[in-house]
Amino acid sequence: MNRVLIISPYFAPSNTADMQRVRMSLPYFEQNGWLAEVVTVDDAYSDAQRDELLLASIPAGIKVHTVRALSKKYTSKLGFGNIAYRAYFFFRRKVNELLIRNKYDLIYFSTTQFPICVLGAYWKKKFGVPYVIDMQDPWHSEYYRDKPKEQQPPKYWLSYRLNKLSEPMALKQVSGLISVSPDYITDLKARYPQIKAVPAATITFGSFAPDVAIALQNKDSFTNLLTSGYKNIVYIGRGGIDMHRAIAPVFEAFKKALVQNSGFCNNIRFYFIGTSYAGQGRGIPTILPLARQYGIADHVTEITDRISYFHTLATLQQADALFIPGSDDPKYTASKIYPYLLTNKPLLTVFNSKSPANAVLTACGAAYALNYDAIDIAARISHFLQLLATDDLPLPEYNRQCLLKYDAANITKQQTDLFDRVLNETI
Repeated sequence: MNRVLIISPYFAPSNTADMQRVRMSLPYFEQNGWLAEVVTVDDAYSDAQRDELLLASIPAGIKVHTVRALSKKYTSKLGFGNIAYRAYFFFRRKVNELLIRNKYDLIYFSTTQFPICVLGAYWKKKFGVPYVIDMQDPWHSEYYRDKPKEQQPPKYWLSYRLNKLSEPMALKQVSGLISVSPDYITDLKARYPQIKAVPAATITFGSFAPDVAIALQNKDSFTNLLTSGYKNIVYIGRGGIDMHRAIAPVFEAFKKALVQNSGFCNNIRFYFIGTSYAGQGRGIPTILPLARQYGIADHVTEITDRISYFHTLATLQQADALFIPGSDDPKYTASKIYPYLLTNKPLLTVFNSKSPANAVLTACGAAYALNYDAIDIAARISHFLQLLATDDLPLPEYNRQCLLKYDAANITKQQTDLFDRVLNETI
């Protein structure tokens, strides 16, 4: 049995998207020939919202090693609030101890806290242990370089330069790559010819059916965010101006329906929840201003505060229909696709025509999976809204085999297949 040491700065009960792949995979590693252990930051030092229910799905026998971190209260004043920077030297010391005491065949970084991945090259040189990086998002990116300052992330000037410096330190020595988008792998291998031949795999995020049961069992403990008596269309996830191109045609079709058909669609409400990464009460709306431009703000509610993962699942179950807008970045794919499909609710999606999400949605049989370059997008959206407003929108009939392909068990098998390839390359 091979042993993998997983580096995930955020882990349950911290409620972050980037630790979900690890959490969902843990029940299936051993059946694929791998014993997994996790190294994470003790949640006492985490700045993420907590969701205790996340612990319910962690197998009892999994070893979880914790490290300390510097206080964000002080490091953020120097521009280093990222948990990877705050915990960097604590990770280095702890994993050094583990590698001295135990034999691990592989180190696996599955996180968007990318600066911690630099330690992979250090451990590979010091202990000879290969490492794999899971690129859930781009690390160094040119996407925001030509964007107005107000559209750039906070501290972009500093983060851009730090990412440009640190990414090659980790990537030039990497033993294997996993990515949610094939374009990320293509870009990295073009940027770093040294890794052109390393094993790589495009592995999307998956679904985890036990989570739905946990959410339903605890639904009464969550605040109801939706208004009864309306047809509620719900999106839960980050917002941003980069999603306006996907949201605009929906708002435009809705506005047209309101104007041309008096009373038609008046019973529809849109909810955009958890749209900001800022702290509670500090988020700046990015969707409501667009609704105001179309004169439909009375029909749109934006809640910038993040909600817990299981609160999210419970709210999706309460919705009448779901909506997923994509970024204008063609490489963007949404991790939330699979939980949305598991709800078996009517689903409207609008993505860039080049997004990998389109192929998955089409394969699964999503009837209203649209891209914003389609010539019939206005008519398709209007049809969706009309059927919803009149109670004629049927429940979807998704391809069950497709859904099984993207469940956590199969997603974990793809990860361990990549691990096996890495070990075969290093023998």
